[in-house]
Amino acid sequence: MQEIIVTAFMSLDGVMEAPGGEPGYRNSGWTFNGIDFDPAAYEIKGREQAEAGALLLGRKSYEAFAPVWPEMDEFAEYNAMPRYVVSRTLEHEDPRWPARILRSVDEVRALKEEGEGGPVIVHGSATLGAALADAGLVDHYHLLVFPVLLGAGKRLFSEEEKNATRLRVRESETYANGIQKLVYDVIGTE
Repeated sequence: MQEIIVTAFMSLDGVMEAPGGEPGYRNSGWTFNGIDFDPAAYEIKGREQAEAGALLLGRKSYEAFAPVWPEMDEFAEYNAMPRYVVSRTLEHEDPRWPARILRSVDEVRALKEEGEGGPVIVHGSATLGAALADAGLVDHYHLLVFPVLLGAGKRLFSEEEKNATRLRVRESETYANGIQKLVYDVIGTE
């Protein structure tokens, strides 16, 4: 069985939309606008890539990453590993960055149960991350929480009414620029 790790850049109020400058969101680029760069805060990103066995994305993240990531040297490991995209509407994979299309959370559950090797990493993909959490499929969260309040925007966690999910802190660190690394293990629901 493969574990699933949801990893995200997140504002203190839970918004994860447009961290890198994507158009259409009023606070686009909030991870670098007004926040000093501290390479230590991003160490976890390199570790995730080195340890991952596969990459899992929602359709919107896949469509944003597929034209860009294959040409980026800093994503060499992700470019070489199996990729999956969860979508009910995507008709075919992008030939620049092929990925197997999964049509439902149930197919992700089967992938998780049948898979071997390093963890499946979920980058971005707010809708998918929430759906996986609601289905009880997330094993760990790797969060970089930025010292900013953004108000409206896509959030990592759903507003679905459900039983409490208990987490255990595995790692935490606060960096000089105010970013907090929070690594949680999901230990169960009540």
